[in-house]
Order: sequence, then structure tokens, then C-alpha cells
Amino acid sequence: MEEGDYEKLKQLEDAFERKDISFFKGFLENSKGLPLLLRVHSVCMLEHIGNEEVVPQLCRVLKEDESPLTRHEAAFTLGQLGYRSAVPALVEAMLKDQSPIVRHESAVALSSIGDDAIITELKKAIEDPDEDVSNSALIAFEYLAYLKDRKQAKPEGLSVQPKIRL
Repeated sequence: MEEGDYEKLKQLEDAFERKDISFFKGFLENSKGLPLLLRVHSVCMLEHIGNEEVVPQLCRVLKEDESPLTRHEAAFTLGQLGYRSAVPALVEAMLKDQSPIVRHESAVALSSIGDDAIITELKKAIEDPDEDVSNSALIAFEYLAYLKDRKQAKPEGLSVQPKIRL
């Protein structure tokens, strides 16, 4: 990192203290070429802000960031936030990202969100050539099938939410 990058890190910390979502949106939109530490750190901070307003920007990072590690962190953060609006981007990453760690984390994130509508897509990911991705998709598939079964057994009006992060 260069000297000016430490100033950017301080700006990230200050924006986090203010919960300034617009700062993070702008930062991530213009982060191409910035050091990995700054990009990953900004994504991780968004998890702790916890607002659904950050989902579109995280989905963009998941799709476009040059670093598999940053994309992985975006998938992780989307799973931790738990908003269903992230599901389409996570499914796409799980099935199409070049990096196995991104595909793996996207499958895990989908199980954390608990949307059983993606069971068909998880079946496709179970066929992934990477064993870790395949196993992650299998675990997510089985867990969401379990949640779907529980939801069908519950009286109308009661929801079933994931209890743990897989």
C-alpha cells in the first residue's frame, strides 16, 4: 500500500463510524485498481452496517471485482445480511464464477438466506467439478430441503428461518 492508501483506510473507518452508506457505494464503484485491503475492508464493513440498501452494490462487487477474494467476501457478506434481494446474484456467482472459492461461498450464502426457491439451482451446483463447491452446494441443498419440509409442516402464517450459518 502507498501512503495515500492509508488516508483512504482512515476515510473508510470514518464513514463506517457515521454508517455512511453513500460513501461506501461511491467508494466501491470507484475501487478498481485500489489495493485489495481497501476493497475487502469496505465490503466487510458493509456487513456491520447491515442495511438492505447495500445489497445492489455488494452484488455488483460479487459480479465485477477482479479479485476472487473480494468477490468471496461480497458473497459472505450477502449471506450474513440475509436479504432475499441478493439471491439472483448469488445464484449466478455459484453457477458461473471462475473461482471455486466464490462459487463455494455463494452456495453457503444461499443456505444462510434460506430461500428454498433455489433448490433447482443448487442441484446444478452439486455437479460442480470442484469438490468443495459441490459439497457446499450439497449441504445447502439438504439444509434448504429440510427448511422447506419444516415450513410445509408449520401452521399457516408461521415462517421458518435458518437458525445457523452453514
